[in-house]
Amino acid sequence: MEWLSRIFGKKEQTGHARPAQVFFFNTLSGNKELFISQKPGIATMYTCGPTVYGQQHIGNLRPGMLSDTIARTLGAANYRVHRVINITDVGHLVGDGDKGADKIAVGAEREKTTPQAIADRYAKQFIEDLADLNIDTADIDFPRATDYIKEQIALAKTLEEKGFAYFLPDGLYFDTQKFPGYGKLGGLGGAHLTAGARVEVVKGKRHPSDFVLWRRAKVNDLQQWDSPWGRGNPGWHIECSAMIRSLLGQEIDIHTGGEDLAQIHHNNEIAQSEAASGRTFVHYWLHNAFLTMSGEKISKSLGNVVHLSDIIAKGFDPLALRYFYLQAHYRTPLSFSWDALAGAAEALGRLQRLARDIAEESRRVSEPSEARERFLVAMRDDLSTPQALAVIWEVLRSEEYTPEEKWGLILDAEAHLGLSLTNSTAPAPRESAAAPKEVLDMLAKREKARMDKDFASADRLRSDIENSGYRVDDGPNGPVLTRTTL
Repeated sequence: MEWLSRIFGKKEQTGHARPAQVFFFNTLSGNKELFISQKPGIATMYTCGPTVYGQQHIGNLRPGMLSDTIARTLGAANYRVHRVINITDVGHLVGDGDKGADKIAVGAEREKTTPQAIADRYAKQFIEDLADLNIDTADIDFPRATDYIKEQIALAKTLEEKGFAYFLPDGLYFDTQKFPGYGKLGGLGGAHLTAGARVEVVKGKRHPSDFVLWRRAKVNDLQQWDSPWGRGNPGWHIECSAMIRSLLGQEIDIHTGGEDLAQIHHNNEIAQSEAASGRTFVHYWLHNAFLTMSGEKISKSLGNVVHLSDIIAKGFDPLALRYFYLQAHYRTPLSFSWDALAGAAEALGRLQRLARDIAEESRRVSEPSEARERFLVAMRDDLSTPQALAVIWEVLRSEEYTPEEKWGLILDAEAHLGLSLTNSTAPAPRESAAAPKEVLDMLAKREKARMDKDFASADRLRSDIENSGYRVDDGPNGPVLTRTTL
């Protein structure tokens, strides 16, 4: 079938594998597009990382999951991926605008320490969180904004020399009216980027959407450097452009981040980068949707945050959160609850146990199958992880596939999804040894009902179990029975 050969790629006459075709939804065009890298077989990708003034919550970790899923999918499609996730340790102000206190300074004052100490602490914790989610941090560059001050000054100077910047008493500003098409990312236009909300009014600004490149220091600023415009510190937006130019080049393949960054931060990156170079800055923009809780975005300002450390403290494997993320498409808002996480943990545990059994049955020998092709089609079609998971569950439960075909699918699933399926030591469901056979039978029927998504029957069986004197808790490693009556 021609469409399958297009998706899975062909072999060059030299025997080297050509990259397979992968499609991404590009926020810039608003369309799904075939990915074509600037250099054959090599993909460059930059992800907007955290401002490290505090512990990152699980909403902050979703962009890392997006970039990891992209990297895994491209890697399995025979690309070599060069990844960068920045660490913002200066320049990001409270409110995301051009006025106010630097978030790093706020964190340092809160914890009675220095900006460097606060950045070191929370950058380390962020990278450890990624590692706990089975993201290969050794394969990612994590540059810090403060290590690229010279590069940020040089970029701002170039923009000034080219007539794209103007000076006010409080700093150097980018003139968005000088850049045609400002606001093009996400179909926005300059008319949409007006003062108010996240764009503060600054006296002397020529247009509300103009943004600061270099901010002159205030008397009590904890971080400041010399520059052609006086002693001060960089604006938030310029760090990404400067680090991308230094580490990946003036023109890169993929830029990712949360959807909240598209309107202002990423449009500003495009404007300053393309104004300086005269070249396309990024060819594919991918944005993940928010993680919500009770209908509201998870954020520090709302105080509804959950950290990965909270999840671990409750006895969950961090990979349960990874599975939870993968259940929804990255462009779909995802609602977090502890019940939803428990459901993800239970599903992951079952999947790992199935994989363990199949490893034994197949003796870890893999064979191709049409199911593997369907899985790859899903992953290479804009990272359709819910469909990919559906293929896995369908096949591993089916008797129509051999253990070797199932093991081949598990190998592909592990390469793309990173759920620890090929070395699983997941324990069997825990059951109380004292529970009578009829209760254990009801527990088994309830598990089957849950797997079949027959939740009405599952709820009825739970009530029957409770009426028999036992409570059912769905833990990270399966259901647990606890006797409630003597």
